[in-house]
Amino acid sequence: MKNRVTGIGGLFFKTKDPKATKDWYKKHLGFNTDDYGCTFWWKDKEGNDCSTQWSPFSEDTKYYEPSKKDFMFNYRVENLQELLEVLKEEGVTVVGEVEEYEYGKFGWIIDNDGNKIELWEPIDKAFL
Repeated sequence: MKNRVTGIGGLFFKTKDPKATKDWYKKHLGFNTDDYGCTFWWKDKEGNDCSTQWSPFSEDTKYYEPSKKDFMFNYRVENLQELLEVLKEEGVTVVGEVEEYEYGKFGWIIDNDGNKIELWEPIDKAFL
């Protein structure tokens, strides 16, 4: 398998007050925030539009489980299903089932430090 991770898809973290955190980043750092956080747009080496999501979550979110960490990384990948099969063969813990949306496919793994990692096969044009 040639390319596994092609970029950072998102940075997700817990906070006491997601709205206040989004407001602070908007005011002080100029983030263009919405209900989900902030989407950063960039171009890949072929010139395709790509995005990276920054999102504060509430402290009581269950989305990062089974990890006990206060953050979760999302990585952009190609061929998610194939990658998950390779990772299983390599002994990596895969969590849950692949979920598909108009903006891409998602799968989850646990890294060697117990962090839940979200893998995203994006369809960036769904956001344009």
